[in-house]
Amino acid sequence: MSDADSHAAVVSDPDIIPTDEDFWRNAKVVLPERKPTITIRLDADVLAWLKNQGKGYQTRINAILRSYMNAQNDGVSNNPKT
Repeated sequence: MSDADSHAAVVSDPDIIPTDEDFWRNAKVVLPERKPTITIRLDADVLAWLKNQGKGYQTRINAILRSYMNAQNDGVSNNPKT
């Protein structure tokens, strides 16, 4: 796809909102927080399954753990015993 084709596709997309210099005037680059390096012990079959899902298995581990953490936090805040 050429630059012209790419530009035409963007311009014709109804979900794209045009922006101008004023829109970007106060924009700031925000870098993601650096993740600490850790060592974790996993069952061999669990690790094999994660790796067989394709590239990015460590990112997937993080997403799974984040999802579990959020579910637990939601459960705590919705727990009538608290």
